[in-house]
Amino acid sequence: MVKAPSLISLAALAVKRELLLGDDVIPYVCELPADLFDILLTYLPPLALQKLQTKMDGDDCGSPDYCFENGRKHGRYGNFNTVWKKLFKTRWSGVTDQIEPVDWQQRYWEAHVQGCLDEAAELVVLPSFRGLISDINISDTILNYIGYEQQMNHLACDYSKLSYHCQQFGHYARCLRLQNALCVEETCVQALCKLLIQNSETLASLEFLHCKLSPSFVEGICRSLCSKRKRIHKIENLSIDISSFIENCPSSVVVELVSFLSSGRSLCSLKLRHCHLDRDFGRMVFSSLLEASSSLSILDLSGNSIGGWLSKYDRSGPLFSLGAGKSLQSLRLLNLRGNNLCKADARDLGSALVHIPNLEILDISDNTIEDDGIRSLIPYFVQASERCNPLVELYLENCELSGRGVSQLLDTLSTLRRPPTSLSIADNNLGSKNRGGVETAKFLSKLMSLAPDLVEVNAGYNLMPLESLTIICSALKVAKGHLQRLDLTGNNWELQPSHVSMLSEFRHNGLPILILPTLQALDVPYDDEP
Repeated sequence: MVKAPSLISLAALAVKRELLLGDDVIPYVCELPADLFDILLTYLPPLALQKLQTKMDGDDCGSPDYCFENGRKHGRYGNFNTVWKKLFKTRWSGVTDQIEPVDWQQRYWEAHVQGCLDEAAELVVLPSFRGLISDINISDTILNYIGYEQQMNHLACDYSKLSYHCQQFGHYARCLRLQNALCVEETCVQALCKLLIQNSETLASLEFLHCKLSPSFVEGICRSLCSKRKRIHKIENLSIDISSFIENCPSSVVVELVSFLSSGRSLCSLKLRHCHLDRDFGRMVFSSLLEASSSLSILDLSGNSIGGWLSKYDRSGPLFSLGAGKSLQSLRLLNLRGNNLCKADARDLGSALVHIPNLEILDISDNTIEDDGIRSLIPYFVQASERCNPLVELYLENCELSGRGVSQLLDTLSTLRRPPTSLSIADNNLGSKNRGGVETAKFLSKLMSLAPDLVEVNAGYNLMPLESLTIICSALKVAKGHLQRLDLTGNNWELQPSHVSMLSEFRHNGLPILILPTLQALDVPYDDEP
């Protein structure tokens, strides 16, 4: 037998419908006792909740006392925030933020706008698409999520259009991700620039993914984000990923980007990854950062061919003697992976790194810097270990280093007061693609003794014989360092139960230090059933 609805639930549903269709009921809602008011909130879909909260926050109400009851206002971050959080978790159950939002209303509508833009991007690429992106109809699935009902069709607002959602909820977006389909000049640029202008004071992160960017598009985006009076933008995180600049980045694009980087006082993360950029563009970025006043902490130029980008700078000249720009002073992560750098670039980089005093993570993997290149960087590693904020992570994968060059590096690191706690030298010519057999175990033994502060090593797929395990375990006992994880997967070992007991003593915070997936088979009870 179906349970009859309660009087409160029926009343709440009636109020919900009235809120979706108009504002007349709001003054009466504000007079509800606190307990009934809180119950009502749990019945409201996003559109109705948004309308009620906007009125209660004083927007368009004509009086800041619009919803005070006995001197108490229903707070913006009180029960409203709890309901917004529930709505967000219900709609995007798989999304987890690294830092839990304070304002769940803002987080909800930000995710909603992004969902609308992603859906529009899928429609724009269809051969049947004609017209402007702002006129795209939002799907019933998305409209149902926010509480749209068919009886709302007669209202002046056209809830079905993308333009409505961008105009009404776009100002909640702090982060936007734009795909190539949304960056087509003929159909999208005008609407996109309008959205960015609307959010220029609040937008913090902007990401372009798989885009082909024309000069006029770049100019429009940069100017939309900058204040007309001061020519300063408030973007904190800018990412252009797996994209390209049409016309091979002409001078007009360079001028706009230089101006944009120089005017970004809030910029803290700049990622230009896999964008087919050359060394001239790399020089432009570096020059802009020397002159900029932002507090940049992340610079990622990976996947571009910028070899020679630092070759024209006089390392004893005024730029470096002044300690470089504020942006380089604050830099903590530098990613130059796969940038077609050679040993000469490593030498130039070593001179420049001295003037980046707070760098903690350096990745120069997939560059042919060879042994000479790593030797030219050793003076920097020595100097970095004496800083207040030493280098913490160093990635030198696939740099065509030999065993001799790596040994020289390790000998140096072992003498440092505070060496890096994470070092990756994978895919170098230490054996055959690092498949050095028992010599790998001997190398690991030396590594653990010389670098006791290392916390993680990946030594998988080295074709080590089984006796290597005894060498490694002996080294772990003697070293007594801080190693938390040693990956030895991919070695074809037939482990015996005796090995399990030998390995059991090597644990960190209850987890095994030695990662051997084949051990899982030993934990499964033997089944002799046919």
